[in-house]
Amino acid sequence: MIKKTVFFALFCVFTMCFSAHDSFAYIEKDTAILRVMNKAAGKTQTVFAAKDKNIRIEGLTIKVRSCKQSDPFDAENYFAFVEIYTKSDLRIFSGWMNRNEPGQNPLQDDAYDVWLEKCE
Repeated sequence: MIKKTVFFALFCVFTMCFSAHDSFAYIEKDTAILRVMNKAAGKTQTVFAAKDKNIRIEGLTIKVRSCKQSDPFDAENYFAFVEIYTKSDLRIFSGWMNRNEPGQNPLQDDAYDVWLEKCE
């Protein structure tokens, strides 16, 4: 009885290890395409932000640390780790943005909204 239980447990472990699809594969990209909305002016701009470069737009400084595309065999999605600072170097956002869930983690400031469009 114990041999059957051990064999079954080992079988389950090996089956899970070798048959699992690697759905967490990402393709690293060099540029994030972000949308920046100035709420006071009522205008939206598209920003092309290269990784690890400071982009100044209006009253913000944006730095993209990483931009990733989901596996081409999965549903298309993009993720970017973004840091956003004000003119006075106050960090108002630092975290991951997800294109398919824009309401979950964009910058929502009194003056600006920023969200991820795509990675290239």
